[in-house]
Amino acid sequence: MTHGQKNTAYSGEQNLKVAIVHDWLYGGGAELVVEQLHHMFPEAPIYATFATKEWRKRLDGKVKTGYLQWWPLRRAYKFLGFLRILWYTHLDFKGYDLVISSSGAEAKGIKVPAGVVHVNYCHAPTHYYWSRYDEYMQHPGLGVFSPLARLGLWLLVKPLRRWDYKAAQRPGYIIANSTHTQKQIKKYYNRDSTVIFPPVSFERFQKPENRNLKRRGLLIAGRQTPYKRFDLAVVACSKLGIPLTVIGSGPDHKRLRNLAGKSVTFLGKVSDEVVEEEFARAAGFLFPGTDDFGITPVEAMAAGTPVIAYKAGGALDYVRPGVTGEFFSHQTAASLATTLKRFTPKAYSSAAIRACAQSYSVPTFRKQLAAYLAKITK
Repeated sequence: MTHGQKNTAYSGEQNLKVAIVHDWLYGGGAELVVEQLHHMFPEAPIYATFATKEWRKRLDGKVKTGYLQWWPLRRAYKFLGFLRILWYTHLDFKGYDLVISSSGAEAKGIKVPAGVVHVNYCHAPTHYYWSRYDEYMQHPGLGVFSPLARLGLWLLVKPLRRWDYKAAQRPGYIIANSTHTQKQIKKYYNRDSTVIFPPVSFERFQKPENRNLKRRGLLIAGRQTPYKRFDLAVVACSKLGIPLTVIGSGPDHKRLRNLAGKSVTFLGKVSDEVVEEEFARAAGFLFPGTDDFGITPVEAMAAGTPVIAYKAGGALDYVRPGVTGEFFSHQTAASLATTLKRFTPKAYSSAAIRACAQSYSVPTFRKQLAAYLAKITK
């Protein structure tokens, strides 16, 4: 393995040799954390089991993958964690001062030599082993590979849970991406952790040309999978006749279209420019699922848009009733509809919402993480 080079972007007093480890680089909120780690430590290698061409380019060619990059059933191996375990546990981190694992799966299970600081940025205890095991068994979301995924997970979940718990004891320090995740880490791993919220790139949602767009209707966006509960938004808005715009696609797309009434418009996958305009134009953003943090509602807040969220998960950190949005208490369409009936968009200040969103900005993330790393690497 190539050892880490000295890094110049880190603001700590020490000049550390750093390595970054991540689960896989497909695209999503977790990858945005890796991107910021790369900016902080631009010479650090980034180890991952798989990376797309886009993410290799975004990370300036620093990504290092192994044999799983070329695995013929790559989509199915997501549920065959033992393959990743073998790869991660054979990585060599001799010569490093600091290793940062960014993980919601097996990357935290790396082994580092004595004297090397290992800090894990935990996006969640591994979903398919713990909190969402039943959901993954019902909806693997892998098309023709779903039966293989179910079989592999069913056969191996008990030993993999034991390994995952043991792996979570290896990092010297754990950072949680929300207070919800912090509680999950304590529940499943019996570890204490420090909360540092993930970075949200606000600039694209605060373009001057989008500041004065006339707001109308509600918006929901993201990958359309069953656990995100887009169906609640579609059913509630259809019954109330409230205009709802749906951005994105996914395995639940066909079912959502069948549930939709005339007031619901599906845009599918759209350009970044359209996303930015729709976020700035919406009178409210719906977030009916339970997420560990949830990047998209904070992006909506960056655009000055109030968020209507299910009262659970990461949303508890940033939805402030009457200031940044509202909650609905039960994960049903009826409960959401009750909240929507009393939701008054004009009662919210876009400026105040944007101000609250600054707590989740890229500079805030870098500052807090740099201070934390400086403390633990003294």
